[in-house]
Amino acid sequence: MRRTLSASPRSKAARRAGVAVAAALGCVAPALAAGTAHAESGAAAPVQLDYPLSGTTHLAGTDSDLTLGPGTLKTSTDMTTGALTARTQLPDAPGSFRALGIPVTVTTEFIEEEPTTGTLDVRTGAVSTTSHLTLRLKNLKIGGVPTPVGPYCKTKTPAVIDLDSEPGFNVFKGGKLSGTYTIPKFEHCLLATPIINSMVPGEGNTLTLTLGQAAPPAEPADS
Repeated sequence: MRRTLSASPRSKAARRAGVAVAAALGCVAPALAAGTAHAESGAAAPVQLDYPLSGTTHLAGTDSDLTLGPGTLKTSTDMTTGALTARTQLPDAPGSFRALGIPVTVTTEFIEEEPTTGTLDVRTGAVSTTSHLTLRLKNLKIGGVPTPVGPYCKTKTPAVIDLDSEPGFNVFKGGKLSGTYTIPKFEHCLLATPIINSMVPGEGNTLTLTLGQAAPPAEPADS
């Protein structure tokens, strides 16, 4: 006679617990599952997550703010060591300020020269990152008059930007990262070079980035 096998109460409870955990992790579950599978083979794969990204930066030299985003932060994190790398994708940021009472408008492009690096504290969830971004200026208008700056008007060296997560940051739900940075001198801005260098470069610039809910990348990067 063929015996019908049924799940024990313990196995049913375990199954329900697994479903609950998957629901709690939501959209990040596929990324964590991939890392776990590799961990069983002795080599944990980085967990890859994408975050919606927005923010603001205050430029001390011009006493003005730039609105950043919406963009994407694409991260890859070793959940064993906490080492992480990231790629920042941001659109150009238009801005305006007044110089000696004259309205000035300019568009800033942030060029990531190399991947962002940092660490995730696997105990507390705190994050620290370092980015190297070149600032390129274009579409400069002074008093409403277009002022040529050429195609290569940018900082001589990348700005080094260190950011730390603020209280309440969650690696899955997101949160805020903030810090200060120095804008280097500009070059190759044609006749506008001395004007720009008299206003924009300097210390004391602040940056705050807001990360949204994490999600697995649509196309996972090479590990």
